[in-house]
Amino acid sequence: MFHKFRHHGPRMHDHHHPRGGHGGPHGGPGGPGGRGPRMFDAGAMRYVVLQLIAEKPRHGYEIIKELESRVGGGYAPSPGAIYPLMAMLYDMGHVSISTEGNKKLHAITPEGQAFLDENRQMVDALMAKLAEPGSATRDSLRSVMHELKAVVIERGRDPAAAPARTEQIAAILRRAAEEIRQLA
Repeated sequence: MFHKFRHHGPRMHDHHHPRGGHGGPHGGPGGPGGRGPRMFDAGAMRYVVLQLIAEKPRHGYEIIKELESRVGGGYAPSPGAIYPLMAMLYDMGHVSISTEGNKKLHAITPEGQAFLDENRQMVDALMAKLAEPGSATRDSLRSVMHELKAVVIERGRDPAAAPARTEQIAAILRRAAEEIRQLA
């Protein structure tokens, strides 16, 4: 029995890829392999996140909110995309981490700044892409669609809701679909 457990343990560990960026069929929306709104791939996002940390030390949540605000609220990366990326930057020695209560504050290290400086042209191009007005409009429609889906699922599955709520939600969605069809 013990031997069987020992054999199973490492094999389970072999399938755990905390820094994987290759995705695959198991990636969630917006993450590796997902179809959610995405402005940059994981490789490019590394430069953007490091640049944001270089501007000022930040918590993970602050990075997500800053990215969202820079594209006009039309894009918000998932924590599942940002937090592993920040752990990777730490492992590479590009950021240092200090603890404030239960939050981790990330600051750029000299190695991280040197990495940004070596890749300045790419970093500047990626940061400029954040500010492009066209991308915010396109991604904001996707963002609203994801928000709508989340609300429909949340409110439609509420066990405390009256049974008529499901039909009310369906009626609202039918009206919205018809209004969209009528647009010139």
